[in-house]
Amino acid sequence: MLSADQIEELSQLRKMRAVSLLEGTTLLLLIGVAVPLKHLAGYPIATRVMGPVHGIAFVLYVWMLIQTVSIGGWSRGATARMVLAAFIPFGAFLNERALARRQQALAASV
Repeated sequence: MLSADQIEELSQLRKMRAVSLLEGTTLLLLIGVAVPLKHLAGYPIATRVMGPVHGIAFVLYVWMLIQTVSIGGWSRGATARMVLAAFIPFGAFLNERALARRQQALAASV
C-alpha cells in the first residue's frame, strides 16, 4: 500500500510529465514553425502569438519543477537535468521519459 507521501509524489510526477511535454511542444512550435514563418514567410504574428504561449508554458514548467523538487529525494544532477531540458529542443521529451521511469519505480515499490 502506498503512503500519502508516495501518492502525492506520484501525482506530482504525473503533472510534471504533462507540463514537460507542454513546454517541449511549445518550444518546438516556436523554433520550428513560428520563427521560420516570421523570417522566411514574413508573418511576424506567428512569433507574437507563439512567443507568449511558450513563455507561459516555460513559467509553468519552472513552477512545477520547484514544486516537484521540493517534495524531496531529487539529486542535484537530476534537478540540473530537468532545468537544462527546458532550454534544449527535444530535451523536455527526454526529461519526460526520465520522469516516467521514476514514476514507474515509485509505483513498483509497493
